[in-house]
This record gives sequence, C-alpha cells and structure tokens, in this order.
Amino acid sequence: MAKPNQPKDIKPKTEGNDKPKAKIAIDDNMKGIITNLVTTILICILFLSVNYILQSNLLSSKLSKIAPADENAPAAETDTSEDTDKVQRGFIVDLGDFILNLSDTAPRKYLKVNVALEMSNKPEDAAAEAPAGGGGHGGGHGGGEGEGAAPAVNPLETEMAQFKPAIRDSVITTLSSKTSAELSTIAGKELAKEQITEAVNGIFAGEREVLRVSFGQFIIQ
Repeated sequence: MAKPNQPKDIKPKTEGNDKPKAKIAIDDNMKGIITNLVTTILICILFLSVNYILQSNLLSSKLSKIAPADENAPAAETDTSEDTDKVQRGFIVDLGDFILNLSDTAPRKYLKVNVALEMSNKPEDAAAEAPAGGGGHGGGHGGGEGEGAAPAVNPLETEMAQFKPAIRDSVITTLSSKTSAELSTIAGKELAKEQITEAVNGIFAGEREVLRVSFGQFIIQ
C-alpha cells in the first residue's frame, strides 16, 4: 500500500513555545524583588525620621533644663576674675638700666636692658599711706606752717631703696650668666624672668612677692 503524503507546508511541533512563559515568570520575580526593596527603603527612611525627631526633642528638653544653671555661671566667673585682679595688682619698682657682659667668649657680647618689677602689696601699705594724706589736709589749715613742711615720704620707696642693691645684684647675676643666643629667643627671655623672680622672692623671704618682671630696652651688641 502507498503511504499518504504529508503536506509540505506543515512543520512539526517544537518545544520553543515554552520560552515566553519563562520570560513572564522572570519578569514577575524582578517586579517582586524591586517592590520589596522599595518597601524596605521607605520603612528605613520612616524609621530614621521618627528616631531623629525623638532624639531632637529629647536633646532640646535636656538643654532647657541645663540652661538656667548656666545663666548663673558668668556671674560667678566674673566675681572670681575680679578677686584675681585685686590680688594681682601691685606697685612698680623701676630698677633702671643695666649694661653688662654676657657669657659669650668669642666674640664678647654686651647687653643693655631696662628692668622693672611689679611687687605685691601688703595689708599695712594702705594704712601707712593714710597719715601722709591726713597731714597734708591739716597743713592746709595751718597756713604758713603747711607751706614750710617737708614733703611726705613714701614708705614703699623707703623700703624698696633698702632692697634695691640686692635686687640689682640678683638681676646682674642672672642675666650675665646667659649667652646672647639664649637671650635672643622668647623662651630664653621668659626663663630669665622666672629666674629673676625666684631670686628676688628669696630676698624678701615671703614678705613680698614679685608679680611680674618686665624688660624695657633690650639690646645685645
């Protein structure tokens, strides 16, 4: 028997018809992943925003409680600084000019400097100055006697005149032991001031204290 002839235009079925279904499944999975990712990001942003607002409110409440205590702080600090200023005020002792040799050997160096000290006051200083002022007032009523009266003697100047030779000697000893290189730097000058302060404080043995050492004219040749 003869086999029936198949039509030439009919092609056999293939498995290629399943590919569109696979693509649709992959697209659905990607959409689900993207949706979950966006949802997670939005939740994180919302959580961080709420947390930031709560922390800001908590910090503001703490600062508002601390603020009243800080308002009283400047007054206390001002009082302390005023007390410090009162303690640190003193009177100036001008030691004059010094011309001395430095410890340089080759070549020799000379120093010309003006030195002044600020010394602390003692409680009795104000009481010692009071009678001098009262005597001047009484002399005005005394007429001719007041005109011929000797000028009042400042007890501080009298006291310092007794100590000036020893003070000048300590300044000369301290500065002449330095080299020009040491005194040419700021640190070297400050060290010299500290050493002069220690030496002069030893002269007064606690009765007075050097508050500050000042260098005026300062020439190294």
